[in-house]
This record gives sequence, C-alpha cells and structure tokens, in this order.
Amino acid sequence: MEEIVLRWCLHEQIKKEYGSNVVPAFPPKKIFTLTPAEVEQRREQLEKYMQAVRQDPLLGTSEMFNSFLRKAQQETQQIPTEEVALDICLSNGQKVTVNILTSDQTEDVLDAVATKLDLPDDLVGYFSLFLVREGVDEGLTFVRKLQEFELPYVSITSLRSSEFHILLRKSYWDMAYDGDVMDNRVGLNLLYAQTVSDIERGWILVNKDQHRQLKSLQEKGSKKEFIHLGQTLKYYGYIKFDPCITDFPEKGCQVIVSAGNNELNFHVKLPNEQIKEGSFKVTRMRCWRVTSSVSGIVASKCDVKLELAFEYLMSKDRLQWVTITSQQAIMMSICLQSMVDELMVKKSGGSIKKMLRKRHNGSIHRSDSQQAVKSPPLLDSPDPNREQIVKLSTKLSSVSLRGISASNSANDISGNDFHGNYAFEGIGDDDL
Repeated sequence: MEEIVLRWCLHEQIKKEYGSNVVPAFPPKKIFTLTPAEVEQRREQLEKYMQAVRQDPLLGTSEMFNSFLRKAQQETQQIPTEEVALDICLSNGQKVTVNILTSDQTEDVLDAVATKLDLPDDLVGYFSLFLVREGVDEGLTFVRKLQEFELPYVSITSLRSSEFHILLRKSYWDMAYDGDVMDNRVGLNLLYAQTVSDIERGWILVNKDQHRQLKSLQEKGSKKEFIHLGQTLKYYGYIKFDPCITDFPEKGCQVIVSAGNNELNFHVKLPNEQIKEGSFKVTRMRCWRVTSSVSGIVASKCDVKLELAFEYLMSKDRLQWVTITSQQAIMMSICLQSMVDELMVKKSGGSIKKMLRKRHNGSIHRSDSQQAVKSPPLLDSPDPNREQIVKLSTKLSSVSLRGISASNSANDISGNDFHGNYAFEGIGDDDL
C-alpha cells in the first residue's frame, strides 16, 4: 500500500511539473475490497504505468523520476544512506575499493572508480559497470549492465551472495574506438586486462600459432601489439552467454549465444548432434521483445522463464521470429540496443566519443537513436498466460526495449552456416 501511495505522489508531482497532457494515465482506484485477481490486475497496471513513464524521453530522464527510483530501492531493502566501501572488480581479477554513499547511483560509483584508477574524465564514458556472477568453474555470467538510476551498493547487497560482483568493462562494440582508450596508460591497461581475460576464458578463439605470438608479446610487455593481434581474432570484443535453448533452426536446440560486431552469434547443437554456427545481424532485426512466464511455484518461489524473441529478415519479403530461452535474455536485449545506438550515431555522422561523454555528464540519458525508434512495451507479453515480472522497486533489470525497422532485400540463410547481410532501414554496407 505504501508503494502505491508513493507512486501516486510521483504521478501528482509529474503532473504539476510537466502538465497533465504529458503524463500517462494513472490506474484508477477502486472503492471496494479487491479480489486476489483484481489485486494482481492493479499491480500489473501500476507496473505498466511505471514502464510508460520510464520510456518517455522527458519523464524517464527527469531527476524527479530517478529520485523516486533511488528512494524505492533503498526503502525496499531497508538500507539507510551512509558511507560504505564497495569493491569493483577488474578483468584481471583485481579489486578496486571505493568509498561511496549507499544512495550513490551507477554514474557516481563509476566516477569514483575512475578517480581511484586515474582514468581521465573523457574516457569514463567508454566503460560501464556490470553485475556478474562467478561460477565454481570460474565461468562468468553477465546478469545485466547497471542502469543509470540504479544504486550499485543496494543491488549487490540485496543479492546476499558472494558469487555476485560488480565488474568494470568497456561499454562500446566498435573496435575502432579502442584507439581512443589505448592512447591513455590506464585505458590501455584496462583494455589489455579485458583482452587477456577473454582469451583465457575461451571467449576469443585462438589457434596454436596465435597463442605463441600472444605469449611472446605478453612476455615482452607489448600491450598495444597484444591488443592489435587480439582484434584480428574471432569473437574479439564479444560477450559470451551461458548455454541456453533456441527454436532456430529447430525447436529445442541447444545454443551458445555471443553478442558483438553488431550481431548475435549462434553455436547451435542440432538434435542429430550436428553443430551449426551463424550470425543474426541487428541491422536485419525488425524488432525484438523480452517475455517471461511462470512454469510453477515451489515453496512459495516462482520458476520464471525469460525469452528473447526477435523478428528477422531471413530473405527478401520473408520475416521469421527467432526465440532464445535464457535467464540472460534482458542482458542480450541491452546488448542489441547499445549496438543499434552506435550504428545510428555512426550513420548520422556523429561521434561516439561525444555521445558517451554527454551521456556520462548527464546532459542526455538516452541517445537520439533511442528516441527516434518506437518502443514496444517493456517485457511485452503477447501470450495471456505470460506475466510481466519486472518491478522497478525490486527488480533492476528493467530496460527500454525498442523495435527496429527492416526493409532491404537479402539472401536466404542456407547451407551448414547461416548468416545475414545488412538490411537495416537507412543503413547499408557502404554506410558502415
């Protein structure tokens, strides 16, 4: 009940500040006692209201709304505002301890880490903080990228598990921007550590000859040359996800998905044990969505299943939905959106460096491309048996999911490997 009152107060403040015509309609109140079904319906209406506010370019970036989110996070976990020490992990396993307030947002913590590392202000925007989970076999699972409104200390504390860490990692995809980072000593060290880590984890593929070259460069301390060689290797700069399930090319196939180079790469194991590899370019995705469903309740806990589905231009005039069932579906969606942002900036002749710096300095919280592309509802649930699971006050994996138009022709996906060429509206191979 207190949370509903807080949301109503937020609604009234937004109306007063921005006018009634800008604010989404607040779910109507009911006088009589609600049935359990009506309570659930009202909860969903409140969540949709919050999602609508979050996705509005004006309201979603306002200090008023972000202040509400900060307060909701702290009150949910009952964490008072006080000074604390927070560990941030680097790719090489080292930790940077920063002194922050429990109420500090992601950007504040990122600034504190940059100051501790002596990373220049104009390079801070090239990096982001990620919530990761370290497995017993030293596997690394990316849970999500920490959002602007998120309180990192509250997020990591609420998980109550030593498996979870906050990791500093580069936040761009185009390796052309590596040059900006490598011009600085600290930036070079961070990028070098990430490249070494990705190779050791097997995220970047290396043959024996390449391994010998890399080892030689490492022994010489030739970090730039090491990174330059790394850039030529397969899956450099990709994020690799945990094994999951897909319905492409057949339903129920096991798949390992990697995100990078403006694509989702699939390593698919077919029912006949045959392995296929291929890529789905973001420039051929008309739209995508994340959905959830509850398969059962055991000991008062729901077994929630997440899916990322995207509509892909397989060939001229033929679109097909491809679905990935993975607990990292939201992280995959965040990767797709950030790739689109970079492509749109590059297409418009803008500078990714300026975009990152503006975003970091708070003058914009959403890129022009995000505002230009129409957004489907957050965690769109077309199936009536599905339910939305994101609560902004308790679940901080909420993101704005957007659609992408596709219009150009392309070749069929066929053969042992499947692949796609650029077909994004207004973007072609010559532009990229």
